[in-house]
Amino acid sequence: MPTNDPVRAHTMQMSSTPVRYGDLPKELPTDDPDDVLFNSQYGVRTIELNRPKKLNSLNGSMARKILPRLREWEKSHLANIVIISGAGPKAFCAGGDVAELATQNKEGPEGQKKSADYFALEYKLDQLIATYSKPYIAIMDGITMGGGVGLSVHAPFRIATEKTLFAMPETTIGFFPDVGGSFFLPRLDGEIGTYLALTSERLHGVQAFYAGVATHYLDSSVLAQLTARLSELVFKDHASLMQRLQLIDSTIAEFASALPSPDSSDAAKYGNLTGSLREAVDRTFKYDTVEEILAALQKESESADEKLAEWAKATQKTITLRSPTSLRVTLRQLREGRHWNISETFVLEHKIASKFMAHPDFVEGVTARLINKPPTKPQWKPATLAEVSPADVDAFFTMPSKEDALTLVTPYEGALPQNYTDYPHAIFALPRESDIQNVVRSYGRQGSKRVTEEVLNRWNHKAGVKEKVQEVLARKTVSADGKAISWKSKDANL
Repeated sequence: MPTNDPVRAHTMQMSSTPVRYGDLPKELPTDDPDDVLFNSQYGVRTIELNRPKKLNSLNGSMARKILPRLREWEKSHLANIVIISGAGPKAFCAGGDVAELATQNKEGPEGQKKSADYFALEYKLDQLIATYSKPYIAIMDGITMGGGVGLSVHAPFRIATEKTLFAMPETTIGFFPDVGGSFFLPRLDGEIGTYLALTSERLHGVQAFYAGVATHYLDSSVLAQLTARLSELVFKDHASLMQRLQLIDSTIAEFASALPSPDSSDAAKYGNLTGSLREAVDRTFKYDTVEEILAALQKESESADEKLAEWAKATQKTITLRSPTSLRVTLRQLREGRHWNISETFVLEHKIASKFMAHPDFVEGVTARLINKPPTKPQWKPATLAEVSPADVDAFFTMPSKEDALTLVTPYEGALPQNYTDYPHAIFALPRESDIQNVVRSYGRQGSKRVTEEVLNRWNHKAGVKEKVQEVLARKTVSADGKAISWKSKDANL
């Protein structure tokens, strides 16, 4: 593992993807001095995104400030915990400043190169967060989309509140769910990630917690108290990163109160992704082509369950409004991303993003949906799925050369492994279905109550665990004798 010696660019081969490391970016004289605010409170270091009028959208100036500050705090023995949040009442971070990128792209290859350089900067930051050597907490209070997802979802702690509004809306603007979405989304339970990616569906408040996007759910009124409490924590000098994270996890748990119903938000039209709706999501989004997914939704729209039929019709319509190129690239990205490690994810996404900067759909989508007032309907090119050939999609997934590959920030001593294929800190979120399945294998013969007790013990009686386990057992297990339970065969509910 590289240490804090003077930075020397070098190449590390991971899978077949060239992964190179190099210097931190430097601030520019033209950068806004106040778009990010940094503060210290005893052992806590805070990052506040400070563009509330722009919903704290991330730009190059902000990334160039945050990167060196994160490295500075890695070196400091006084900095124990990093907390990132957004200024104002509406947003954590509503994404990247895509309107500026679309304007640049109109300039041709030179402008497109500038846009690709912005994504390089953003992905360096996201990858550093994903492998950071110190505890990092993201407060997802308000709108958390696009670039805001990159600043939060790879963190060991992701706190949702009643104001959280999470989405990956990239296919709406002729792009793809980047910022590490290739890694994060396929590792959500079942086909939740595929569903969120292709539809841009929004998760409200506690929905983000139950879906696995957030690790904790707190009321926004306690956030200031939480920061104060975290600032008082004292770690033993020899404590490992995992031991520090465990102490933080138990501290955050002190502020958790009764969880609201996933259906409590008026905007959460279909409620939580559970029960029959969740089964329908897994049934319809399991396929590897967009056409098969649309056909499955068509079949679902004929369901005797009126709510499911309504959901299927609306979802089918939503997908047909998206960029056909974006849909094809996104679905392949999610299927391949299951096998990518954390660092190559950002290298390969940078290649895809650069390709999109030269594609007409990005400028068209941003202009139609975000710049035009009122928004207009994008005219995609190609206009239909049938016109997007396998060769068109392949062009987004060609391996970058060593010279063209994104250069990541050299990791600091104590950083997480650069090539992990699952989050080392996944234990701090709710248990995944696979975790529950493993417990069923060991304890299922003793009944659902015993399984629930075992998962609760393993997750330190975390708020929400009991509810999730009961929902998963109801949906995924069967009982032959009324007590012992076993996991359903793969196709039992399809």
